[in-house]
Amino acid sequence: MGDLEMRPATAQDVPAIVAMLADDPLGAQRESPDDLTPYLAALERLAADPNQHLVVATRDDRVVGTLQLTIVPGLSRQGATRSIIEGVRIHADERGSGLGTQLIEWAIDASRREGCQLVQLTSDNTRTDAHRFYERLGFTASHVGFKLQL
Repeated sequence: MGDLEMRPATAQDVPAIVAMLADDPLGAQRESPDDLTPYLAALERLAADPNQHLVVATRDDRVVGTLQLTIVPGLSRQGATRSIIEGVRIHADERGSGLGTQLIEWAIDASRREGCQLVQLTSDNTRTDAHRFYERLGFTASHVGFKLQL
C-alpha cells in the first residue's frame, strides 16, 4: 500500500466522492452519480467558504476516503467554536484498513488547529457499525438528533 495523503477535494475528485457517497443502502437512495452538476456547484460553494473543508484521502493518486469538516463559531458554551464532521466515507477496498480512524483523527486535529472546543457528528440510526467505530474513537452518543426535510 502506498502512502496516504489528505488534501482538499477538487472538481476532478467529485466522481469518486459521489461514488463513495452512493455506495451503501442509504446513499444509494439519496445520491445520483449520473448527474454531477449539483455536486460540482456544491463544491464551488464549499470552496468559497473558509469554514468548510471537504477533503479526500488519496493513496497512489486514487481517492480512497472523504469527509467534510465544518467550523461553526457560536455563542453557547461561552462563545465556543465547534466543528461538525459530515459525509465520512471510505472506499469499499479500504474498509477495515484503519483509514477511517486516520480520517477522523485528521478532522479532530484540524478542529484543534481551528480553535474548536467541541467536535460533533451525526450518524444514521441504522449505521450501528459506525456508532461502534465513533465510540471507539472517544465520541459519546450524548444527544438525539432531529431533521426536517425541506
